Amino acid sequence: MTLQAYAKINIGLFILGKRSDGYHDLETIFHEINVYDEIDLELNKTLEMNADSILVPVDESNLCIKAASTLKKYCKVKDGVIIDLRKNIPVGAGLGGGSSDAAAVLRGLNKMWKLDLTNDQLRAVAGQVGSDVPFFIEGENAFACGRGEILEHFPLDIPFWIAVVTPLINISTSWAYDHIKLKRNGLGSDLRNKIAKQLSNPKKISTVIQNDFEESVISVYPEIGRIKEKMKEHGALFSLMSGSGSSVFGFFESEKNALNALGSCPKNYQTSLTEPSFKPSR
Repeated sequence: MTLQAYAKINIGLFILGKRSDGYHDLETIFHEINVYDEIDLELNKTLEMNADSILVPVDESNLCIKAASTLKKYCKVKDGVIIDLRKNIPVGAGLGGGSSDAAAVLRGLNKMWKLDLTNDQLRAVAGQVGSDVPFFIEGENAFACGRGEILEHFPLDIPFWIAVVTPLINISTSWAYDHIKLKRNGLGSDLRNKIAKQLSNPKKISTVIQNDFEESVISVYPEIGRIKEKMKEHGALFSLMSGSGSSVFGFFESEKNALNALGSCPKNYQTSLTEPSFKPSR
């Protein structure tokens, strides 16, 4: 069984405050883009994993193994699986690759092990694996709050080319949270309605939509700020860092401008382009 695990961007990311359990309350819009990892699943007696990147651990610290182990215990399954991962989504880039991979494993094993779990049940298991994993069970678009696990899926047609640039910078999510400057005092921001209202006029989005990680991250990694400016110089209507970084995305009206922006980046940076109104296949 071969699966596709799509990356996501965060269209806005507001960190509302720190919780008593050590996590942070947040608001964000998840949106999947046309970049994906490929995962092969093969029935086995035990849980095993292989990956084509030395940056990816293949032991219990990998979310794919954690997902398979959690599902196995949840449903009292005796079978195992061999997970073969081919990475295309950059690691540590704010694009949700590890979480998407884990969700793909859950969806695939639900079929392979003939568990017949509903999406609600799969999301419950996914929440035990990682905060972003529940989103990728259904994917596409969702407003997320809480620590990212409270989801409201909704249609969001983005009529722009989405260019994504990932520099050679790996940012730990825990580091980003440790260095963030909290300013919102726990107050929500009506993010979903702001996106819906301003999407037809994206030049105004930047006045109401931010990524609260940007200030502290760019102060340490100024190259991320330079990528944002380069996007705008090549015609981006809106540009933002995704997640805790280091990837930066931009909305473009024309494919030509988007390609020019990507072509202006160093050759060793990873780039991608998602067409307008893209919808992933499951």
